[in-house]
Formats: sequence, C-alpha cells, structure tokens
Amino acid sequence: MGYIVPYSEGILSFDLPPGMRGALIESAPMHPGADAAVLARDALAHPVESSSIAELVASTRAKRACIAFTDTSRACPDHLLVPAILEQLTSAGLSPGAITLMCAVGLHRPLTRSEMKAKLGIEVVDRYQIFNHDAQDAARLAHLGETLDGTPLVVNREAAEADLLIATGVVEPHNFAGYSGGAKTIVIGCGGEETIAATHNVSMIDRPGVRLGRVEDNPFQAVMRAGGKAAGLNFTLNVVLNGAGEVLAACAGSPNVVHDRLISLAQSVYEVPIERQFDVAIAGAGGTKDANIYQATRAATYLHYAPTPVVRPGGIIIVPARCPEGAGLGVGELRFHEALRDAVDVKTLVAELQEKGYPPGVQRTYMVARTLCDVEVVVAGALYPEAVRECKMTPVDTIEEGLTFAQRKLGDELDVIVVPHALQTLPVIRKESSERSI
Repeated sequence: MGYIVPYSEGILSFDLPPGMRGALIESAPMHPGADAAVLARDALAHPVESSSIAELVASTRAKRACIAFTDTSRACPDHLLVPAILEQLTSAGLSPGAITLMCAVGLHRPLTRSEMKAKLGIEVVDRYQIFNHDAQDAARLAHLGETLDGTPLVVNREAAEADLLIATGVVEPHNFAGYSGGAKTIVIGCGGEETIAATHNVSMIDRPGVRLGRVEDNPFQAVMRAGGKAAGLNFTLNVVLNGAGEVLAACAGSPNVVHDRLISLAQSVYEVPIERQFDVAIAGAGGTKDANIYQATRAATYLHYAPTPVVRPGGIIIVPARCPEGAGLGVGELRFHEALRDAVDVKTLVAELQEKGYPPGVQRTYMVARTLCDVEVVVAGALYPEAVRECKMTPVDTIEEGLTFAQRKLGDELDVIVVPHALQTLPVIRKESSERSI
C-alpha cells in the first residue's frame, strides 16, 4: 500500500519496506457543505448568544474597533474571515481609519508585508491599518490584573482599549488549551511576555487537565477565558477545518459559546479511535507548520501527548518537514533552539527546566525534550539538518531513509501508524484496550 503525507506546500509518497505493517489514521472524511466565504458570512449573519456586529457597534457607541487575526503559524483562512468582518463594521458606519487589524504573533516573528497580503488579501492590506503585535513592547501593553490563580493578564493595549474587540481563530487540537481558538488569539497571540511566560511554564503545563484534546477542567483554558473577558473580547469568528484545510463550519458570536460549539464538532472530526500503541509513527505537518523545526515538532509532541502516547516507549516518530526557516526566526523559536542546542542531554534538560523554569518559547523545548526522553524523533527532508541535530533529533533525507533507520534500531517487524495530518488528527486508544496497550 502506498502512502501520501504533506511536505511544505506539496506532498511526499512512500511505501513501507517488507516486514512493516502499516495503519493509516486520518480525521473523519467530512466535506464542506458550502463555500468557506458563504459559511463565514452566514455565521456573522446569525451570531450565537450575541448581538450582530452592527448591533454591537451601536450599543457600545464604538468609535474604534480592533480585529485580532492569527499569524502564519495557524492555518486559519483569515483572507476570508477578516474581509467578512470588515464588511460588517463598514456597514455599521466605521471608516477604515477607525479599524485596526492586529496580527496575533505572540512571540513568533512578525509577518512581512507580503505575508500580510497573502494572509488578508491585497485590498485589505492597502486600505487598513495593520500591525504585528509585539509582546516585548512595554509601552504598547495593558496590565489587566490577575486571574484567580495568580496568572498575570497583560495584553496589547490597542486591542484592550478598543471599543469593539473581535478575534478570528481555528478550533483544532492544542497541546495546552485542549483545543485552540476562542480567546487564545487575544490572551496569547496578543499577550505580553509576562502572560505568555506564566501560561507556558512548567507550573502551568504540568498541571492535571492541561493536555491535548481536553477543555473541561483545563487550567490553561480557564486562563484563556478569564483573559478574554478581562480584555473585553466582544465577538469571535472561528472555524473548524478538515484534514485538507477546507472550512467545515464557521461560528460567530459570544466567544466562549462559539468555542464550545465548534469544539463539539472538532472532537467528532479529529479524534480517531485506535487499538494499541505502535512502534513507529509517521507524523505529517505540512503547510504553516512546515516553516521551521519549532512548529514541525508539534506533529511529534501531539502524538506523544495524546491521552495515551501513540508510540510505545523506545519507539520512533518520523516527521517529514522542509523547515526553510531552520529552527525558527522569532524570539520564542530562537530560545527553543538555543536551549536544546546547549543541553548536555534531554533528561538533564528536562530536570533543569522543571527546577528553574524557563522563558516563553522554551515551553516547546520542554515538550520536545520530554518526548525525546521516551521516543526518538527523526525529521525527514529538512533543509538544515545540522539545526535538527542541534535540537537533539535525527535528520534524514527521505522518509524511506527514516524507515530504514527505524529498522536498524528496532528490528524489521514493526507496526507503523501513518498520520498524514498529525495536528488535525488525535488518535485515542480505546478505553477497553488501553490498559494492555501501555
């Protein structure tokens, strides 16, 4: 049987060598019921538990509005969502000069103007004020107090002080939030470094309930929702995508209600039952997650931090990823790279990070290091193999070479799970078989 996985904006095809038994795992094969732009406009026309944008402009007497949209690390179709929101704001009487577009980059690198045009469309970029959020610019940050657990809430001042604050987002599995989307675009994407540090440190991400696919009783998600409320997030437009990146559904309105409704759909799409753990996984990233090693490693950690790790201890995860930016170019990515590069070994690194804590960005180091304590990660097709080695992973040129490497390490007879869209697929070992699978 031949297999296909994404690689950058293209695909790679491969076969398993003799002795390997393959299982292909994909999210539910759902297809859009309508064009994505139609879904977005329909969602805005029928908001859930919220007034329409026009009604919100009138009721708040809004003079200024801010739309926070996702950066290039998210596969959110903002080129459709943001223009649809702008239509609503314009029809409500706000001029282009009264609307700010804020790219929620968190501590990732800022988008270039050409990337903004690809993300939003040329007409939007030429007509509206667009900024990259800067988590380290103290003069442009607002301190909104703390959550009940003491997490500081620091967000972009222009977003927090807008009369009407709107955010886009994509609802998909997330290592800490359970599912992304909702208020996370504001609290993290437009958050200050202080907030990003507090929510991404060991003291948060090692808490019970902070894990992939879980929202209820998740302390990280609780901070997102409290932070969205404190920032005055009025309205969200979120989507759920299928494995091909097509918009399955859009929902707009009250932020938490929108998030909850789309999570219910996302769970039915992304969570896929499996019977057991595997020796080897091939975890596809592709698209926006293929830009650098920082992002591409999510494909490995998502499988490792599934409710039960998908690959057995001592197994191997192969991630095909081109990574043209190397380890990554943003502040967080550079910190991630440096921490792994300078570590003596991953077990020592994990212990040091648990004892001393770390700055934002190094949370990905921590997740990767913990994964590497249990399994080996092989990156296939990276443009900068030395950067892969510095990140304590093994570079190979092709998936086939990665499979040969696995056979040398583990033997010829191996069970292999192929997950083409590892960030949009959450394999869950069935409860009745999980005990014997571990």
